[in-house]
Amino acid sequence: MSTGNLDFEQFRVFLEKACGILLGENKQYLVSSRLNKLMEQQGLKSLGDLIQRIQTQPRSGLREQVVDAMTTNETLWFRDTYPFEVLKNKVLPEQLKASPGLRPRIWSAACSSGQEPFSLSMSFDEFERSNPGQLKGGAQIVATDLSGSVLNTCKTGEYDSLAIGRGLSPERLQRYFDQKTPGRWTIKTPIKSRVEFRSFNLLDSYAALGKFDIVFCRNVLIYFSAEVKKDILLRIHGTLKPGGYLFLGASEALNGLPEHYRMVQCSPGIIYQAK
Repeated sequence: MSTGNLDFEQFRVFLEKACGILLGENKQYLVSSRLNKLMEQQGLKSLGDLIQRIQTQPRSGLREQVVDAMTTNETLWFRDTYPFEVLKNKVLPEQLKASPGLRPRIWSAACSSGQEPFSLSMSFDEFERSNPGQLKGGAQIVATDLSGSVLNTCKTGEYDSLAIGRGLSPERLQRYFDQKTPGRWTIKTPIKSRVEFRSFNLLDSYAALGKFDIVFCRNVLIYFSAEVKKDILLRIHGTLKPGGYLFLGASEALNGLPEHYRMVQCSPGIIYQAK
């Protein structure tokens, strides 16, 4: 095995230990594209040098920067559309009928640059407009991500025209955003204040998160090994109230765990109910 391959192998082990992400054996190009700039800034010539620097200078912040670069993904507003429609038309009416006065608590796991939790907040607003007085207690959205720098951006609720263009309708832009400067928009306070952002690693303990009525864990489990994925799904089950719902990504399926989750066909889409 060449030095480059050994370095890459070492990096794969580091990344899986740090955040659970399992890199494919052919993903050298992805690592290069994500880390080139950082390695240049640090004067590092190889992945081996990078791992050595992280190990010898654990307080330099380099480990966090590397994980940040490898886990930050662009995302869309109202991604795949159907989960947000299912939330408004099936899940919320069902839960509020079973528990009138419920203040739904929802977890957006791996929220990336904030589009998912803010889309959820807009969905709650749309539900309230169609069903006046049903969400008496309001709703709480807990949004977590591993990346501290991404979360800092989320908290500002500010987006440029490139980010706004990814799936946000002109009607929603007008209703839920204020234009700050040409090409930059800020989410309105009522939508922003419903969301609480927290830094969180899906490999850590879930105890401090509390219980949820709904969990969105979409398009993140694809990065983990089968073993880690199963462990995360079991621990998410532990955060869901009985009868609560789990939303996965459109291309993700929950295989196994029949004693924990019941599959619910929503046409379009599938969601999972905690037993």
